[in-house]
Amino acid sequence: MIDLAKRTIDQEIELLREIAVFSKRIENASPSERVMLSDGINSLREIMKKTSDRIIEILNGISISGNKKEREIAESKIAPENSMPKFRERDKYIAELEIDENILNRLKGKKIVAEEAKEIGFRKARGYLRYANKFFLRSASRLIKKGYFSSLPTDIRRSNLDMLFESYVAMMLFSSVISFFLGIVIAMFLIFSGLSGILTAILVPMILPIVVFIALYYYPGAERNSIEKRINEELPFAVIHMNSVSGSGITPNEIFKIIALSREYPFLRKEIRKVLNQTNIYGYDLVSALNNVAKNTSSQSLSELFTGISTTISSGGSLSSFFEKRAESLLNNYRLEKQKAIKVAETSMDIYISVVIAAPMILMLMFVMISVSGIQIGFTPYQLTFITIGGVALINVLFLGYLQTRRAGY
Repeated sequence: MIDLAKRTIDQEIELLREIAVFSKRIENASPSERVMLSDGINSLREIMKKTSDRIIEILNGISISGNKKEREIAESKIAPENSMPKFRERDKYIAELEIDENILNRLKGKKIVAEEAKEIGFRKARGYLRYANKFFLRSASRLIKKGYFSSLPTDIRRSNLDMLFESYVAMMLFSSVISFFLGIVIAMFLIFSGLSGILTAILVPMILPIVVFIALYYYPGAERNSIEKRINEELPFAVIHMNSVSGSGITPNEIFKIIALSREYPFLRKEIRKVLNQTNIYGYDLVSALNNVAKNTSSQSLSELFTGISTTISSGGSLSSFFEKRAESLLNNYRLEKQKAIKVAETSMDIYISVVIAAPMILMLMFVMISVSGIQIGFTPYQLTFITIGGVALINVLFLGYLQTRRAGY
């Protein structure tokens, strides 16, 4: 019992250390970081309350004197380290820790109906993909065996597309053929309506399939880059969460379960689920699962994190210390990225003011002067005004698209 008391007190000291570290960080943190750090501090405080109650129970058991039978009865009254509260205190306990009912049921292994359950599992190809497999799967397999599309499988895996490599290539071929016939329809419409000449209209069914094929070929890579950016934005706060949870002494598998069940990290938890699937379904140990997922994840930072965790577990190091140092490093990188984003936004604002606001005003003044002076340039004033307005609208759309690609997730 004395050893149990020592271990519990050491655990409480570690929790105090974590609270002190988070309290120092919260002073210089951004608003979004403060929310995450405050949640971590509150969670640690709740764990400390339970730990303190357990220490009191242990000390009361030590102070009881009597024969061996009485001491055994006293020890049996002390809750073990991983015990849950009594059933009548369960609702109060859940309310204090703000634990979701579905999470408790998942951790207990009960079968529940939740939204996350619909995301997991193997699905048969249906709809558009089924027809693509029906007509072009053999052709796609022959092209793959000849060595074409060698860079595509890695991008498909890292972009988390729910389809096989052969099926995606079949869909590329099927979409190109459909776009060819669609181009013929568009060309006939342009010719019969008189909107375009025959030679120009003929180019449509030739160019459209090429554009569709190239777009589908590069889509997994673009999706992979987008996922990498979102994972890197979620990673610092997830590591802080892991750090706060690891201080309570739970196993690494349980840490990953908590992150995988959290809705605060929608992109990161998909990668965490890959680790859990390898350990729970395929029977890999945690170190092997981490190394396997690290090779196929889209984020380099997450790959380094998984490799570091596996090395720490293999060498018997402290996960809490590892998470603390890695969280500090990731937060510094996060701040630098935000500073770069702010500078890019400032530069974009200057460009927008110059191109979209000042330039059209100057052009309109030039058009007015040209129309007053009577110089013929081949366009009427109304046509020039329409061209200017259309150009401004197009620039706005392109600028909004650029900002959308550069925007931060938080």
